[in-house]
Amino acid sequence: VQLVESGGGLVQTGGSLRLSCTAAGRTFSDFIAGWFRQSPGKEREFVAYISTSGANTGYADSVKGRFTISRDRAENTMSLQMNSLKPEDTAVYYCASYRSGGLRESSSYHSWGQGTQLTVSS
Repeated sequence: VQLVESGGGLVQTGGSLRLSCTAAGRTFSDFIAGWFRQSPGKEREFVAYISTSGANTGYADSVKGRFTISRDRAENTMSLQMNSLKPEDTAVYYCASYRSGGLRESSSYHSWGQGTQLTVSS
């Protein structure tokens, strides 16, 4: 499956932004999907995952209560609504499809998108 992220940009501290991930060649609801992010000099870190039905989600402690992951079956997309953004949220955000293993481990995912940059200014 080919994944493409969009929606990144520059936002002020406390602002909101919505990232989207589209899937070409496969129905999004057929697989567990997740969001990860990577800042310069840091390893890629888990942000959130969503089950095939959308009923189960999981979040990193650093974003819990501020970010919401969701699916849009009609549009065949997955989104990440980000509120109360902080400068430490600045990163390239990636969506990925789950293969096997721990849901919070990047090694458990494949078919990564190219990433979209989020910059939060202080």
